[in-house]
Amino acid sequence: MAKKVIDLEQVRYIAHLARLELTPEEEDKFTRQLAKILEYVEKLREVDTTNVPPTSHVLPVKNVFREDKLGFSLSPEEALSNAPMKRKNHFQVPKIV
Repeated sequence: MAKKVIDLEQVRYIAHLARLELTPEEEDKFTRQLAKILEYVEKLREVDTTNVPPTSHVLPVKNVFREDKLGFSLSPEEALSNAPMKRKNHFQVPKIV
């Protein structure tokens, strides 16, 4: 596969899309860094992965849910007892527009 090289104009274009203002020194630095990243990606493409199943996580992931159990809870009156403002059975907060 042909070696992909990123040039200064592409870095400027990417910076424009990202709404970044880069100094000339930053443009040079990012051009070198992105070139190294693309070189590494090309190196990774050389690895044979034909017998490797696709994965989204390194370790198996499973959801761990606990059983719902009834427990102690406050009554609406107790929960609202220290509220600075309340309306019916709800906390009342100032309107923010």
